[in-house]
Amino acid sequence: MRAVNELRVKIYADGADLDGIFNMAKLAHVKGFTTNPTLMRKAGVTNYESFARSLLEKVTQHPVSFEVFADDFPGMVAQARVIASWGTNVNVKVPVMTTRGAFTGPVIHALAAEGVQLNVTAIMTPEQVAAVAEMLDDDVPAIVSVFAGRVADTGIDPVPHMRACKDILGAKPKAQLLWASPREVLNIFQADDVGCHIITCSNDMIAKLSLAGKDLLDYSRETVQMFYRDATASSFSINPAKSAA
Repeated sequence: MRAVNELRVKIYADGADLDGIFNMAKLAHVKGFTTNPTLMRKAGVTNYESFARSLLEKVTQHPVSFEVFADDFPGMVAQARVIASWGTNVNVKVPVMTTRGAFTGPVIHALAAEGVQLNVTAIMTPEQVAAVAEMLDDDVPAIVSVFAGRVADTGIDPVPHMRACKDILGAKPKAQLLWASPREVLNIFQADDVGCHIITCSNDMIAKLSLAGKDLLDYSRETVQMFYRDATASSFSINPAKSAA
């Protein structure tokens, strides 16, 4: 198994807790950050721009993705322009469709033509990747986020799925494929094998990277020790004589 420092895929921390983000920024293997309105709401964020500017004051060398939340094309474009103005390390997240299912291609095309660095998000299919690729500017960097974890939740193997997406983006040298919503550390190594440029991970998953390459017999013993320790601490007892009777 490859060591973490041998991985080619870039790990972006996904979250909305400022203290957690600042701690992640200290780790050499964390190369960027993403967030979204759902994560921000769960973290108790009430002022979107204040949160973003507080983050960007300290995170200046890593790419950071912030998402528009308008649900109409003009609103998305207007919000994207504001978000892009917050910093040169900002990628603007634009969902691949509206809540009504309308493809946001015109928004992606307009913003890319203006030089806005996008992160097109909530993508599930290779067909969506192909449609997005058509809207991107060849000279403007962009991220294409495919929610491989959610794809796997439907019973589809995400590995060949993501390989197909990677092949589609081959004609766009400045477009990076991002494996979104991973479920386990294994997904990081799968994303690396596929050739994904980026994978987003929660802080908890990043912490689990310390288990990569761990001796499985040691892990087995530690698990048994945990069961024993917890059973003892709970004062569980079984009376063999009474059970026999």
